[in-house]
Amino acid sequence: MLRTQFEEDLKNLHEQFYKMGREVSIAINNSVKAFIDHDKELALEVIEHDADINNYEVSLEKKSFEMIALQQPVTTDLRTLVTVLKASSDLERMGDHAVSIAKSTIRVKGSKRVLEIEEDIEQMAGMVTEMVDDVLDAYVITDEKKAKDVAKSDTAVNQQFSSIYKKCIDAMKENPETVVVGADYLQVAGYLERIGDYVTNICEWIVYLKTGKISELNSNRTEEI
Repeated sequence: MLRTQFEEDLKNLHEQFYKMGREVSIAINNSVKAFIDHDKELALEVIEHDADINNYEVSLEKKSFEMIALQQPVTTDLRTLVTVLKASSDLERMGDHAVSIAKSTIRVKGSKRVLEIEEDIEQMAGMVTEMVDDVLDAYVITDEKKAKDVAKSDTAVNQQFSSIYKKCIDAMKENPETVVVGADYLQVAGYLERIGDYVTNICEWIVYLKTGKISELNSNRTEEI
């Protein structure tokens, strides 16, 4: 009976984590859309909705600790709970970065815009949200290979960030009127780049869940715990 309840609780944890991830993906999408469209109402929605994402993390953390204390799980079950704890923390930070992008929208004045850079930021956001969606799919079926593939795609996100950085610097040098908006572009691209890093963290936790090894993906360091 206890085991059946434990398995039901684990299933609920998985479902909650996936729902949290979907909310984070929507928040990232909406924050960038708000920034590109100068849509302050949508930006405010992202900021207000962040409380829901935070509540998910608190709920997942509380339930995970409760299950560890009461059930004293070992091996795979314990790895599952550790993964939920760590990966939900990464999701929460990703939600925080979506809020930061939304706040950039509210701060931005009627500055001179550089449409080419905005298109690049939009493309970068698409790459990042695809990573988020793919890592959630990998999590649901504990797909180690898919997780590693998702982590590899962070390289393209980093390259896009470097490209945007260069274009922003060039634009600011050529036209001082773009300095204010250029600084905002750099900030938003930086937040997206960090979100990609957090997705890579979740990929590492999926590999841990499957193998029991903590691996730093895109690096040679691997240690057993």
